Amino acid sequence: MGDHDEERMAEAMTAAAAVRTRTSPNPWVGAVVVTAGGEAHTGATEPPGGRHAEIVALDLAGDAAAGSTLYTTLEPCCHHGRTPPCTDRIVAAGVTRVVVAIEDPDAKVAGQGVAALRAAGIDVEVGVGATAVRRQLAPYVKHRATGRPWVLLKLAASLDGRTAAPDGSSRWITGSAARADAHRLRAESDAVIVGAGTVRADDPALTVRDADGDDPLRVVLGHAPAGARVHPCVELDGPLPDVLDELGRRDVVQVMVEGGATVAGAFHRAKLVDHYVVYLAPALFGGDDGRPLFAGEGAATIDDVWRGRITNVEHLGDDLKIELEPA
Repeated sequence: MGDHDEERMAEAMTAAAAVRTRTSPNPWVGAVVVTAGGEAHTGATEPPGGRHAEIVALDLAGDAAAGSTLYTTLEPCCHHGRTPPCTDRIVAAGVTRVVVAIEDPDAKVAGQGVAALRAAGIDVEVGVGATAVRRQLAPYVKHRATGRPWVLLKLAASLDGRTAAPDGSSRWITGSAARADAHRLRAESDAVIVGAGTVRADDPALTVRDADGDDPLRVVLGHAPAGARVHPCVELDGPLPDVLDELGRRDVVQVMVEGGATVAGAFHRAKLVDHYVVYLAPALFGGDDGRPLFAGEGAATIDDVWRGRITNVEHLGDDLKIELEPA
């Protein structure tokens, strides 16, 4: 059953990925019900207030769910929230085996869902596809475990590491494919952060235009001028950890830091970034007077240089997308 279980969990992950921009602050979960006759029914979490992935899959299976195996990327809930407990429905449907990728770190679940299913006589296996699912749900896991959002830092630069010309002009360093991908990341994020200086200099709208998803909460560090396109926005001051704590209390599961260089440098030096996405354009400013990715003091010696782990590299049109995380 090992390879078969991995394949079904991969199907559940694909279903989860398809609803990534629609479920927050709930986790984006996928589920597959495989009936005794071998038919597969796939579900994914609906927007807040809607059905969880397991219930969607069970509804599709109908009476054939009796004697089935249920695969789910996250431990089924066992408490009343906006919806009844998934564990109750799984038991009532007559499911005989449940395969779970990871346990839910939410204190309201945290192993209790698995325990409830086992107490009802259901065979439960935990850990199939766990590494991949833990990565897929990393923002949710961090938020539930720490109360803070997952911090994604997005950067775009020329190959020689410059983000703007000396006069400050910087529009469209990267091409349309990279910009569309950045909008997808914005759609996946519950909030986007910029500094007040960037608002004054560039007047960004920070909306989702080239991807499917809702506009994120717009957060300005400092104060945005009246009439700026970023309004309505939340204006926050104070230490960055406090800012993240406040956003976490507002159910922000993932926040995208979009700059500028001063804000990006501050998050980086404070070691608050969980994931970096850098878009590199095949362009060269050709000097040392262009504006850099980060503003402020950097590493004083080579021993102090920050080193991470590259997790993905891909071409987007003529540009290069590089993803990295702290080592």
